[in-house]
Amino acid sequence: MFTDVKKVVLAYSGGLDTSVILKWLVETYRCEVIAFSADIGQAEELSGIEEKAMKTGASKVYIDDLTEDFVSNFVFPAFRANVIYEGQYLLGTSLARPLIARRQMEIARKEGADAVSHGATGKGNDQVRFELSYYAIDPHIKVISPWREWDLNSRTALMAFAEKHGIPVTSTKEKPYSTDRNLLHISYEGGVLEDPWNPPPEDMFTLSVSPRNAPDEPEIIDIDFVGGDATAVNGEPLSPARVLSELNRLGGKHGIGRCDIVENRFIGMKSRGVYETPGGTILRIAHMNMESITMDREVMHLRDSFMPRYAELIYNGFWFSPERELLQTMIDQTQENVSGTVRLELYKGGCRVIGRRSEKSLYSEAFATFEDDSVFQQKDAEGFIRLHALRLRIRKLMEKAGR
Repeated sequence: MFTDVKKVVLAYSGGLDTSVILKWLVETYRCEVIAFSADIGQAEELSGIEEKAMKTGASKVYIDDLTEDFVSNFVFPAFRANVIYEGQYLLGTSLARPLIARRQMEIARKEGADAVSHGATGKGNDQVRFELSYYAIDPHIKVISPWREWDLNSRTALMAFAEKHGIPVTSTKEKPYSTDRNLLHISYEGGVLEDPWNPPPEDMFTLSVSPRNAPDEPEIIDIDFVGGDATAVNGEPLSPARVLSELNRLGGKHGIGRCDIVENRFIGMKSRGVYETPGGTILRIAHMNMESITMDREVMHLRDSFMPRYAELIYNGFWFSPERELLQTMIDQTQENVSGTVRLELYKGGCRVIGRRSEKSLYSEAFATFEDDSVFQQKDAEGFIRLHALRLRIRKLMEKAGR
């Protein structure tokens, strides 16, 4: 514990953890606490947050709209790589943390604060994501992580602390799971979800209807891409944040994007998480199919070979690392010709591509046709196959010769 902290900037969501942390910082460190809330698509969750923070003990409150920054500079760059962690997780929380940390450090510098704080637990990934970002920006910053210092070691204890100090919270003993929401997704973990055999309660979901209750008729949509980024939905040009917002609406309407996984946390334990990522699910499928007709095969395969490592870097909190930036430069270069339109069918939790077109397409119907053509000499395939079979034939010949 630091003994000389005078001013702290707290990443404040207004939820149970950070509400308690705000009061705890004031009482424990006897310091000024500035609350910072990043608007990255939480919708109504930010209403009343400034008043609540001030009543809980904050000396000042920042509420910054970072939605366009989030999608333009974090979500879209990652989705140019078709990023996914362990085959299922689209990194909604992982991509938001470095943005929040960057703005938090800007406020700390502006306000002359000597410390920053966050609400991540000592068991989770977010503590790593926040703190690696802090130190990458300012190696000398003081970081206060209450979950590693206090004796409030459960959410039940936090709720008791909040009740004692008159702090209103949304988490209850009946619904003790925690949530994290932004424009890319909403996550649920803890409480009743800690047993991986328990199905998530249906009334928990926020962004999507159950596929069973989705419309009985499919919906066809078009997504336009320029340089690997989505720029329009159904022919209407939209900003990055509005693209994702519209895809969330469409995906949620059709029950798309629910994910229930047990993932491997960076610190070494497994954790069960339930996610809703309707717009991101549609966006990734559309982007992959846009690449299918515009990207060179070897370039695509090389880029794909780096994707698991790239996703792992983001998941583990290394957004501001030189290796992530190096991979990003390579990924961005692969997207120069990824432009055109993808058509999809949304139906009962499914997202199916039914068409793609591009002025920069590498697909040639003249070469691919099964009908009569004059551009491909089929007899050329014989030499191609025999050359690739040479080592296989030699191996078998050696075996037969007893060598």
